[in-house]
Amino acid sequence: MNKIILASQSPRRKQLLEWAEIPFEIIVKETSEDYPPGLEPEEIAVYIAQQKAAAVQKLISPDQIVLAADTIVVLGESIIGKPVHREEAVSILFALSGEKHKVITGVVIRKGEEEISFADVTEVEFHKLTLEQIEFYVDKYKPYDKAGAYAIQEWIGVVGIKSINGDFYNVMGLPVSRVVRALQKING
Repeated sequence: MNKIILASQSPRRKQLLEWAEIPFEIIVKETSEDYPPGLEPEEIAVYIAQQKAAAVQKLISPDQIVLAADTIVVLGESIIGKPVHREEAVSILFALSGEKHKVITGVVIRKGEEEISFADVTEVEFHKLTLEQIEFYVDKYKPYDKAGAYAIQEWIGVVGIKSINGDFYNVMGLPVSRVVRALQKING
């Protein structure tokens, strides 16, 4: 597979591409994570990923492949972003405790004018968590760069998740098997 450009600074996406043995380099350009009103959650994740891909595509040659992604967490009708501080992280995890939520990753792969985009949805259910468990996790792992204030591959995922319906790696930030198939398709 040809080397791709990963338009993300996420250490988890980097790790997942390494595990999949996809050659890549990282090029990132800051973009807004705002989105137009009225979009469904899947559309929001794809829209933000499209903005990231478009910004990076302007910096590279048109024959290079750009991979961008954005992950959001949805509880009921609410989109839960990245917590700004400890209290917000604790509050988010308290809201997720004992509940099912959706983790949605929007993926965009672009090569010149060609684009493949999709959203992958995984349903996650937490066991009821105690305040002590939540505070322990937040204080030790500081999940401030993670939508939903947690990483499934860390302690809280190991001890706190009751069930998962969908792609585990999507919850980490990239539905790798779908990405690999899409890359093969766009690579011709």
